Amino acid sequence: MFSSRKIEPVAPKSNSDIVAPKPPPSAPNGAAQVAPSGGCVLSNGVSIKGSVKFEKALVIDGEIEGAIESHGRLTIGVNAVIKADITTISIVVDGMVEGNITAEERCELRGGSTVHGDIESPRLVVDEAASFIGSAKIATKKS
Repeated sequence: MFSSRKIEPVAPKSNSDIVAPKPPPSAPNGAAQVAPSGGCVLSNGVSIKGSVKFEKALVIDGEIEGAIESHGRLTIGVNAVIKADITTISIVVDGMVEGNITAEERCELRGGSTVHGDIESPRLVVDEAASFIGSAKIATKKS
């Protein structure tokens, strides 16, 4: 039960041996920026003039001037400034869009977002704190 063996104290590791875990990357506004599964992020500070085309999912938090075409899901971030006509399956707007939006499934304008343009989508969700100047056509496609 009792042993005559001495227990030696464990020496603490030096500071050079300790590796702290890296925090997840954060967006410039301090929020964690997470790419949707199978998608990409165009972060704040990115500016594109021309056409943007993608297949799966994209989060835009930068500036785009031109056109956006997609067979996926688009999220317009809080810092985004978009001057383009947008054609996509589904869109969530948190930033600013100047241009027409055509969504095959759903369009959501969240609080603080601004859209200047027409929207065509079978489902439209507009938060009471969103700004929308344009017309909306809510209709399903005829087969």
